[in-house]
Amino acid sequence: MELQTFKSQVLPVKDKLFRIALNMMRSVEEAEDILQDVMVKLWDKRAQWGEYRNLEAFAVTITKNLCLDRLKSKRMKGHFDIQEMELDSGAVSPYQRIELDDSVKTMVRVFEQLPDQQRLLITLRDVEGYSYEEIAEQTGLEVNNIRVGISRARKKAKEDYLKIANYEQQ
Repeated sequence: MELQTFKSQVLPVKDKLFRIALNMMRSVEEAEDILQDVMVKLWDKRAQWGEYRNLEAFAVTITKNLCLDRLKSKRMKGHFDIQEMELDSGAVSPYQRIELDDSVKTMVRVFEQLPDQQRLLITLRDVEGYSYEEIAEQTGLEVNNIRVGISRARKKAKEDYLKIANYEQQ
């Protein structure tokens, strides 16, 4: 029964957990290590699964905590490998392609400068598509605090992006 529960409830969310870890760690290898640690921790805590209302939220919480622990312990100042991102531009001219690439690089740079918690909230809400209530369940924050955090993160990202974009145009 435990193996079936693991296969039906945990394995389907492993891609989400990987994306969260990748977004926080900014390294494919680190994200893979975190994901493996999460799976082991979840399996080791299988006797306690009944205590949790939402196993997926529990898995996201473990992922977030492992990432934060690793970031704190290594004091890593990693960077996102922009070459791993590929824009499928279709019929975009080379000039538009360069502009899009520059915009993406600038946005990634701005996103990396956000505090860890704001980056996590943006990832959960805008990338993973979680509702505010699901984010509250996963992070332990109040819904109003989540809304404020996301709003501040978006505002800061926009301001920083515009500063960089306007400076580069001059």
